[in-house]
Amino acid sequence: MLRQFAFLLFAGISSAISATPNLVLFYADDLGYTDLSCQGSQYYETPNIDRLAKEGMTFTDAYAGAANCAPSRACLMTGQYTPRHGVFTVGNSDRGKAKNRKLIPVKNTQLLDEKFETIAEALKKAGYQTCIAGKWHLSKDPTKDGFDRNFGGTTSGHPKSYFSPYRNPFLKDGPKGEHLPERLGREVSNWISENAKSPFFVYLPFYSVHTPIQATAELTAKYEKKTPHGSHKNPKYAAMIESMDQAVGRILTTLDDLDLAKNTLVVFTSDNGPHGTYSRAEPLRGVKGMYYEGGIREPFLARHPGLIKAGSVNETPISQIDLFPTFLELAESPIPEPLDGLSLVPAFKEKALQDRALFWHFPGYLQCYKLDPDSASKHFRTTPCSVIRKGDWKLIQYFEDGNLELYNLKTDPSEKSNLAEQNPKKAAALLEALQSWQKEVKAPIPTEKNPKYQE
Repeated sequence: MLRQFAFLLFAGISSAISATPNLVLFYADDLGYTDLSCQGSQYYETPNIDRLAKEGMTFTDAYAGAANCAPSRACLMTGQYTPRHGVFTVGNSDRGKAKNRKLIPVKNTQLLDEKFETIAEALKKAGYQTCIAGKWHLSKDPTKDGFDRNFGGTTSGHPKSYFSPYRNPFLKDGPKGEHLPERLGREVSNWISENAKSPFFVYLPFYSVHTPIQATAELTAKYEKKTPHGSHKNPKYAAMIESMDQAVGRILTTLDDLDLAKNTLVVFTSDNGPHGTYSRAEPLRGVKGMYYEGGIREPFLARHPGLIKAGSVNETPISQIDLFPTFLELAESPIPEPLDGLSLVPAFKEKALQDRALFWHFPGYLQCYKLDPDSASKHFRTTPCSVIRKGDWKLIQYFEDGNLELYNLKTDPSEKSNLAEQNPKKAAALLEALQSWQKEVKAPIPTEKNPKYQE
């Protein structure tokens, strides 16, 4: 009898561990690599997001699929690099003044084609309930792309207002003055409570901390009293970060209260680097829109108590395209082809991932907000380029003039020393690998000269 009880107890534990996990993905907007206190900020306060680092794994070298909003989200949702879906930027690819563009850029695809299967669609096939709350930016209606419920997701890249009335067709106005992050956190918490009995996928792509910079008066006053630290010094921006953190905290509390945390993978990351006017990713070089580390390397925290060791750190270079195969492996669902990412489940278990390179491709132009010492030129945050990272090495290939930049990120994470001339063999090897990838994914490369260009 005792042996039978022990068997049943073991079977129950085993069943609980192997149960299909819930999935919660927090996706910040324009939040830089060091814009969290657990990522080194001594000005911004993010105790709830920090909790994910303490209770889970911090990936130190995690990347977005692009350096700005829409392409990063398209890469995330499809698990594919930009040349496959054609979403390279936000709006037109010919940003900035025509007289400064040497090349005619590749035409941009502004919305994700319906032929691409999203994470939400794949998880629905696997029996998940799905919810989005916040910035969608990839089509007119995310419920046509696999989401059962939509709180505020539209084609818009930013809210008309962070305070109610929101003027958002997919989010009813709350009481006047209600703050958007609090509202999204409340809606998601309620939705989780209603769907707690079945596996669920929550995608919460915050509008925060994209412009307009609008924060509550109470939190703004708090940061006006704090001593700035380096480039972290804007009280309203800091208050927006904390409001987002409070929404994360509300959802984590809901998972705890419903006894769901033990079987839920929670991931927090961001779509690109910070808006250079309000924050910097120092010591990383660059900001939003640049293919230096500050534009594409992001915070990436993952927590699952039954799978991931608390307080662990992983230095393996990963990409947000890896989340699609990761979620499907955990859902025990077939992984469609082609996917460019790798499942992170081995990394969660502190096992080595398959050796590979990571790639970026941007065949357009992004104008500068202002003169920035990190930008590709005095006119642009970036000009048409491709990027490869393999191991500690990173190569940027610029298409206007064929210029190459080579960096060893282990010894030079701030990308201060271009080693292309000093180490031509490494530059040539990485360029060969990059060009081979370009052919494989049929990456469009601009070559046509711009007749409006002025020297």
